[in-house]
Amino acid sequence: MPARVYAIANQKGGVGKTTTAVNISACLAEAGERVLLVDLDPQANATSGLGMRANGASTHELLDGEPLAVLVRPSQFANLDVVMGRRDLAAAAVELSNRSGGERYLAEALAGSLEPYSYVFLDCPPSFGPLTVNALAAADRVIAPVQAEYYALEGLSQLLGTINLVKGRLNPDLSIAGILLTMADGRTRLSAEVESELRRHFGDLVFTTTIPRSVRLAEAPSHGVPAIAYDRRSAGAEAYWKVAMELVERS
Repeated sequence: MPARVYAIANQKGGVGKTTTAVNISACLAEAGERVLLVDLDPQANATSGLGMRANGASTHELLDGEPLAVLVRPSQFANLDVVMGRRDLAAAAVELSNRSGGERYLAEALAGSLEPYSYVFLDCPPSFGPLTVNALAAADRVIAPVQAEYYALEGLSQLLGTINLVKGRLNPDLSIAGILLTMADGRTRLSAEVESELRRHFGDLVFTTTIPRSVRLAEAPSHGVPAIAYDRRSAGAEAYWKVAMELVERS
């Protein structure tokens, strides 16, 4: 079965994109799937969140024509490989916008190179710039993390509009894998209301599992590990495990 390519995208920062990318990748890898995580964010937080640091081999080179096989690096976790991010990806975004056909560079770089993997996750920056457009053009499906706050619904409608635009112009096979509610606080009425609105408007597109606010989830990146390696029994780790299994079912 060919690799399933997921873009993890939302134009808002701080909604849990990178946390979702790292933790779903780690959970599926632990379950025995071969997983590739591609860090497309100039902040490179997915890279550092796995205890890695780009040293020449990064997504910048991938977008500049280097073969994927040359740039992939194994993480410290079995079955999980990474193409690392680097701060100079910001320059790559400018270069892509000036190139003819620059929206499809990532799709072309990944084409025919994903045979070892069952799942590929593209961690996008918090914008709808050239890097995110490249990810959406290369992906089969989109996972949209949405923070449990009032403005989330407004931002989500923007995201869905962008997905439809990319689908119409660049990638007719693109679809939404699911909307993931993050940073939910069961003690507040606001979280419950946002979740209710999401489920009312989007139904089964919303993952059954929600990701709670969790100190352990927030601490894990500073130790360079996903939550399941930092504190397997934490609420955040258990929630991401359930989301990963739900994603398998949705596949």
